Amino acid sequence: MMIALSGCQTSAKTGGFTSYDEHYQKNETTLKEDALSDRWESRGSKVAVVSKEKADNNDYPEAKEVLLVNNTKNKVIVSQKVFDQAYPASTTKIMTALLTLENLNLSQVVTIKHDITFPDGAAVAIHLKKGDKITVEALLNALIIMSANDAAVALGEAVAGSEANFVKMMNKRAKELGATNTHFANPNGLHLSDHYSTAYDLYLIFKEVAKHNEFFNIAGRSSSRIEYLGSKGEQKIYDMASTNQYIAGTYTLPSQVYMIGGKTGTTTQAGSCLILLTKNKDGEEFISVVLKGVTKSALYHTMTDILSKEN
Repeated sequence: MMIALSGCQTSAKTGGFTSYDEHYQKNETTLKEDALSDRWESRGSKVAVVSKEKADNNDYPEAKEVLLVNNTKNKVIVSQKVFDQAYPASTTKIMTALLTLENLNLSQVVTIKHDITFPDGAAVAIHLKKGDKITVEALLNALIIMSANDAAVALGEAVAGSEANFVKMMNKRAKELGATNTHFANPNGLHLSDHYSTAYDLYLIFKEVAKHNEFFNIAGRSSSRIEYLGSKGEQKIYDMASTNQYIAGTYTLPSQVYMIGGKTGTTTQAGSCLILLTKNKDGEEFISVVLKGVTKSALYHTMTDILSKEN
């Protein structure tokens, strides 16, 4: 269950570039050298561009960063402090999902290398143990629907061999996508002071994962049941419910706005966070990001307000 906690804070660092076009021109050569040619998507013409001046609005006082982009037209509708660095919490998992979908098959079986535990016993998890055998698809369900932190670690290790190597891949992929005000330190978003992003960077990453229907085949579900095998061959079953409170039915979307899917995130430091892909009555797709909502209720009321601008 998603729990909204107060007392969140942002990193002391702040975003440095003033527009995406300027960022592209300044970093074109370096970024292209680091990126695979078939992955290069970071031209201003292919993404929505926000100037620093237009990003300095403060129309939504119950959230830190707010962004609404018409993804069909690459047009910014709402922007508030979208270049300010903030803690992304479990919206981090969109990068973990992206790298998983780019590198693994859904039917692939992952053998868990070790008990996956966390210092914070309240961290959301399905409690994976050494020797468990579970498919990539089941892990993605746990990752996206219930935001299981151990599923993120398991997927990272399956992709890159170790969590440390996977974090390197996350940061490299972020730069390839132009998300240069982002630094990942783990695959799940559990709080670390050097783990941060921005609303604009998360938009860039989410825009890329939106190319994968497999993500939204999972992210649009209200619940899921996964089955996997324990180390002794015993069957394990885990039922889970979506942390997306629009899908769960706690909050209602504006009239003629339709949910495709998204990802939640909550920690004390990050506040309540949400990123969504929705569509309007004309079938146009929109990406929306709200970071550091002061409460879960404030998050969803802010998100509903900006989603109402889709039509």
